[in-house]
Amino acid sequence: METVEKYRAHVQKLIEKYGYFSSNDDLETQIITDEKHDHYQLVHVGWHNNRRTYGCVLHIDIKNDKIWIQHDGTEIGMANEFVALGVPKEDIVLAFHAPYKRQYTGFAMG
Repeated sequence: METVEKYRAHVQKLIEKYGYFSSNDDLETQIITDEKHDHYQLVHVGWHNNRRTYGCVLHIDIKNDKIWIQHDGTEIGMANEFVALGVPKEDIVLAFHAPYKRQYTGFAMG
């Protein structure tokens, strides 16, 4: 349980780090957290050039004592950010890769 609590803190820290971006007044960045079920998202919602904008930038879950990166729209890569915080690669699942490809990523299979 101590590991899960630590991972929750890491996830929230990194989502908040990226959550302060806002390109204009019509585009809102929302941080969505569900600690009970360990689901965390960062989304952009609003309008840009008279067009509706909605997009998930980050989606991270914690399952089976591992960090599951469901979607990563950052340039640096969230897996690298977690490793820099001391999370072992075997506790990070790149869930956006097909299960058969995960064995080649250097991270956890799932």
